[in-house]
Amino acid sequence: MADEIKSLSDLKSAVGTADVDSGDGETAVLERPSEAAPVYEQKRDEHGRSYATGKRKDAIARVWVKPGKGTITVNGRDQDVYFARPVLRMVISQPFKVANVVGQFDVVCTVKGGGLSGQAGAVRHGISKALSLYDPEVRAALKKAGFLTRDSRVVERKKYGKAKARKSFQFSKR
Repeated sequence: MADEIKSLSDLKSAVGTADVDSGDGETAVLERPSEAAPVYEQKRDEHGRSYATGKRKDAIARVWVKPGKGTITVNGRDQDVYFARPVLRMVISQPFKVANVVGQFDVVCTVKGGGLSGQAGAVRHGISKALSLYDPEVRAALKKAGFLTRDSRVVERKKYGKAKARKSFQFSKR
């Protein structure tokens, strides 16, 4: 067994680190460079679309992204009809602005569960994931903006002995 490790220096050489004397009496340890960053590939179906699932609260959105004029269809309806509040439409359009591809992709999505705010967040999450699968170069910008991370905040469950999750029943002295 010629490869036995008997001392700390043998271990360092086996791992790939090296001691370097900096000249001032201190020894610095140089480690082997880490592995290269992962390379993300395009994922498209036979129709040239990318698919992703977005989630927020109790809402789940199935999203298909393909090159087009910038129309967004939610559950068979235009986004202006489905999401009547301008804030919700703004939330959905954020990934396109961050990726600098406004008006270049058509989106078709189906959303289930939750309320309109959660559904808008789920659609945004799905669009971001689908855009990063369609064009991996925009992934860094979307990740930096936080759109690829699922927002894990959900409603806290009701506890027994409480009126709601944390609210107590009204106190009565008599």
